[in-house]
Amino acid sequence: MPNIKSAEKRVSVIEKKTLRNNMIKSGYKSAVRKFNESVEAGNKEEANVNFKNAVKKVDQACTKGVIKKNTASRKKSNLAKKLNEMK
Repeated sequence: MPNIKSAEKRVSVIEKKTLRNNMIKSGYKSAVRKFNESVEAGNKEEANVNFKNAVKKVDQACTKGVIKKNTASRKKSNLAKKLNEMK
């Protein structure tokens, strides 16, 4: 337990930021999973919609600092590769 008032504040701020980061991370992982499911089902129209949503979520996670720029780029590249293999 922190003994100093500023240390107590840091603990509470870190808890809030951790919750926010987990929410953002969960959102982009869910979007990627939905895209992968639509690709496996072979539904091209749904895959296109889910691709746009997944790329948006990955970009948001990158902007918020949850994932690094190169990680976001790699994930978007893999998603695009899967989408192009469908066509």
